[in-house]
Formats: sequence, C-alpha cells, structure tokens
Amino acid sequence: MASITRTPILVTPGDPAGIGAEIALRAYMAGCHDFFLIENATRMTALAHDLNLNMQVQKISRPADFHQENKALQVLDIDWPTTPVLGAPDVANARPVIDAIETGAKWAQDGTVAAVVTNPIAKATLYDAGFAYPGHTEFLGSIAPVRAGGPAMMLACDMLRVVPVTVHIPLSAVASSLTPELIIDKGRLVANALRTHFAIPSPRLAVCGLNPHAGEQGRMGTEDEAIIAPAISQLRADGIDALGPYPADTLFHEDARKTYDLVLGMYHDQVLIPLKTLNFFGGVNITLGLDFIRTSPDHGTGFDIAGKGVARPDSLIAAIRAAKSMARNYTPDDSGIKQ
Repeated sequence: MASITRTPILVTPGDPAGIGAEIALRAYMAGCHDFFLIENATRMTALAHDLNLNMQVQKISRPADFHQENKALQVLDIDWPTTPVLGAPDVANARPVIDAIETGAKWAQDGTVAAVVTNPIAKATLYDAGFAYPGHTEFLGSIAPVRAGGPAMMLACDMLRVVPVTVHIPLSAVASSLTPELIIDKGRLVANALRTHFAIPSPRLAVCGLNPHAGEQGRMGTEDEAIIAPAISQLRADGIDALGPYPADTLFHEDARKTYDLVLGMYHDQVLIPLKTLNFFGGVNITLGLDFIRTSPDHGTGFDIAGKGVARPDSLIAAIRAAKSMARNYTPDDSGIKQ
C-alpha cells in the first residue's frame, strides 16, 4: 500500500446535483488538505464564488500533479455531459459519476492514491443509466478482489463502530438470510480489519441478537440460539473475542460502549440508528474486505439543500481523516487482500 506521506486521497464527485462539491470546498476551507477532487474545475471555482468562500481552486491533470503544500483545492478536471443543476439530478451525468468511482478504485489498488473517499450518489439516477447495484459497497465488491465475508459496511464515529451482517435488504428477509457461516465470515473479516487498519491488536466484538431480548431463550424467536450463538462459539474458537448474542436495546449506552471495539449487528437499522443518534453529522461509512481503502460520508446527496450554503462538511472531513488513519495504521496480513 502506498505511503500516506507521499500520496494523496482521492475524493469522487458523487452526484453533481448534490452537496458533494460544496462539502469538498468546505472541507478544504476547514483545513483538510490531504485530498484532490474529481470534478470540473471551472464549476468548482464558480461554486466557491457563489458560496462566498474565499479560496482558490487549481486544475490538475493527473494525481502526480498533487502537492499538499499548494494553497488551493486541487481538482482533477472532468467534463460533465450536461451542465449540472444543483438539486436537479440528471441521468445524462451518470456515466462520469460511475467512471470516477472505478478510476478511484483502480488508483487506490495500484498505489497512485492512498485511499478513495466517495461522495454521495443518487442510486435512482444511476439505476436509470443501467447501474445494477444497491450502492457503493456492492459495486466496489464487484470490481475488486474481496475477502470472505466482504464487502462489509462499517459505520464509525468517535463513540461507536458498527457492522451490519445484512445490509440493503427488506426487514422481512433478514431472518431467512442469516446463517452461522455468514456471521462467522463477517466476524472474521471485522476482527482482521480492526487489527490491520485500526491498530487494535485484540479486537472485542459485541454481537447483537436478532429478536427482542435476544430471543428470551427461544420464547421470542429461535434465530438467536440456533444461528447466532453457534457462530459466536466458532469465532471464539478462532481466537476472536466475540461475545453475545446481546439484546440490542442494552448495548449502546455509554457504559456498554466501554466493553467492546465494535458491534456486529444483524440488520441495517439495528446498528445505524444508534450510531446516527450518537453522532449524526460525523459518521463515516467504511467498506471492509476490499484490496484498497474506501470511506465515505455517512449521508446522502442532499438535493434539497444543494447550493443553499447550509451543507455541513463534518462527515466528509471525518471520512478523509479515517482514510488517512487507516492508511497510516495499515499492517499487512498474509491473505494478499488488504482488508
């Protein structure tokens, strides 16, 4: 993996009708200078002016042109097929959005950049252009080598890290989708990532139950005893400090959070609601199981506020800092896959 001291972080544009461009400008203004942005440099200069941001934008032609000491937001210049209108997504601009993600992945794999940070995309717009994936996580998993159990979606903030075992599926499909093997693979993947990228040599995993009261010994559902508990036993046999299954309603208060490094949940909202309640603006989405580092702001495109001067860059800043920290902490294992 490339040294973070020599290589920049790449930020993708996301949907150009959203807040990605604005939060990139504001992140730079806030002192976050470790990245360059794929966008249209002329558009970024105009947007900075419209937002009354006293800053410079500089066009670069390739990642090697990036210089951190440069006193300008450096933009790898691209052309949009149609002029983006803030708040009005256009399927005509979908292809460059997808191309930027693919380019970021390629450059992160070959060490041209230290990591890729993806700005929010509008999935419905991309679907109209033939995009066939629920989101970034699944798309990146289709174009890169993936470790068993991956790709997995970690959400992290300063107070909590979580990974849902199932992600973008209906709640009605969660129970039938859970297997001991799936939970074991996710647990192994997460434990490895915490060691290799987060400098946690002996990770502690708290595993959520599925049902209220973690099934109440089978009285409120059998999945906790029949599926989740055997998976935890296997993880412990592997030498991983995994405990549970715990009732989710007792797992996220301050004292409980001191007892683990990450919560492995069974479904999306079970773990994302607590994290976003604790830190709505500062959460980071991290993809585990790829052969490169990818993070993202933990919010959407913000079409309703795009161009109004109110978009907050907190989550993008946290995503860039997380990517930088992961690259700095990286310790290889013997799998050939970096996460």
